[in-house]
Amino acid sequence: MSELEDESPREEPSRYSRTTNGLLASLIVTVLAVGAFVVFREAFRDQPVVTRDAVDYLGTVEDAQAGGVELVYPKNLPDGWIATSIDFVPGERPAWGIGMLTADGRYVGLRQEDADVDELVASYVDENAEPGDESGVESGLTAGPWQTWADTGGDLAYSTTLTGGQASTMGETLLVYGSASRDDQEQLIGLLTTAEID
Repeated sequence: MSELEDESPREEPSRYSRTTNGLLASLIVTVLAVGAFVVFREAFRDQPVVTRDAVDYLGTVEDAQAGGVELVYPKNLPDGWIATSIDFVPGERPAWGIGMLTADGRYVGLRQEDADVDELVASYVDENAEPGDESGVESGLTAGPWQTWADTGGDLAYSTTLTGGQASTMGETLLVYGSASRDDQEQLIGLLTTAEID
């Protein structure tokens, strides 16, 4: 043999053993460490309190009345309730809505629109909402009977057709809906009016 052949480099064993088990163990330790950090951080972090600002729905109603538009609205809200959103679309076929939160944070919506009741129920309650019995709920409105609606998610709604007031509002659909209880929604219906705001 020549000297050159004797000096060829020899393979030395690796300093670390690379196995699948070692890789999995490292991965598990990393995941557990990250999980423990997340749990620790959540346990000792203050949760932000999100509060909704009340909106002045009566101001919008007053402005609409000054323009000759008759809107259905609650003359006041029950204690602890706040109006959180309003939606007024003026024009030949105005549309009007108020979003409210009850004292226990449940949602109630009011929608007045020249639209078919099935269309409004599909849009604001559920496409598969089922009609229930006519309700004997009392309101200060000149309107037809109140029809109840319910969906599988627990939402409830009441609909009626306006029959009095200005000619422009006759035949409009009124919908009260949301996740609030039957008692809360019926309480709201009892507060509805179209009276002029002083």
